[in-house]
Amino acid sequence: MRHDVPAAVCEGLVRIYWSPSGEAHALKGVDAVIPAGRLTAITGPSGSGKSSLLRILAAQDRPTAGRAEVAGQPLTGLSAHRLRALRRRSIGYVFPRPPQNLLAHLTGREHLALAARFRGVPRAEAASQADRLMELLGIAERADHLPGQLSGGEQQRLAFAQAVIGRPALVVADEPTSELDSRTAADLLAAVRELTRTGTTVVMATHDAQAAAAADQVIHLRSGAVAHEEVGGRRLAVIDGDGRIQLPEEALARFTARRVLVDVTDDAVVLREPT
Repeated sequence: MRHDVPAAVCEGLVRIYWSPSGEAHALKGVDAVIPAGRLTAITGPSGSGKSSLLRILAAQDRPTAGRAEVAGQPLTGLSAHRLRALRRRSIGYVFPRPPQNLLAHLTGREHLALAARFRGVPRAEAASQADRLMELLGIAERADHLPGQLSGGEQQRLAFAQAVIGRPALVVADEPTSELDSRTAADLLAAVRELTRTGTTVVMATHDAQAAAAADQVIHLRSGAVAHEEVGGRRLAVIDGDGRIQLPEEALARFTARRVLVDVTDDAVVLREPT
């Protein structure tokens, strides 16, 4: 995928769940751009909407309203058959627990061969792709081992290799470091960074500050909306298509009446407390 074309885009994304106790608004107009060939982390407290956003990006769920696309393909309006085809061709997925990603009776090499067949990769190309990925992720010497013979970190590296083979447009990872110690997590994150340098796009939901720090972009959710983004060490507030801005919590606390004075100058927009 070209790096000047986003791997995924969300505009005004809303997800409402209905239950006997009433409506739950998991996402409330999320706008987000996932750049190609980068590692993006989605962070936020439990209940902030991370899992709902991740499922929509993975084409496992549909938004209630708004627009989402992966690899230039709109997800809304697709039939179930076309949605499955999009997942198969363009999206890889990594679950949080290593055993969820792997079959106990298959070696690492057999996992990648099976994943390549699933994505329609020609057999001759599949073998060379598998070798390159295992070398890149530091598990080449473990290629003929079963999952039970691998450490947790090695299992997660194999899970990423399995998700990446066939060059999907987007790899979605749900808390990939949650079951790893800090040293093993750091090794995994370094390996994922190597994947992005080859053009792979990874978006992961995480509570792990170490994982968020390794990302090129951090999208922080709060109560189903984008509270802020962090890019290149800078915190950016997000303005939606209707001009609404999400203020950081420490700034929001200053405006208890939820009203501000707006001063527009030649080089700045200043928000002040009403007096």
